[in-house]
Amino acid sequence: MTLPIWVYFIVAGIFVSAYMAMKSAKEDRDVENEWIEQEGEVYIKRMEDEKEKRRQPSA
Repeated sequence: MTLPIWVYFIVAGIFVSAYMAMKSAKEDRDVENEWIEQEGEVYIKRMEDEKEKRRQPSA
């Protein structure tokens, strides 16, 4: 009992599609984590600036 050649193409397409979905999900996670890290650095910088501003005596 042999399968038609198109069945092999369908199965190969499923595997390729799954691989590409996992690859793009990982890339999206990496980009999102990088963006979150950059926003966190901006937030920390603002906190440090505010802390420094409060330390300086008001004239």
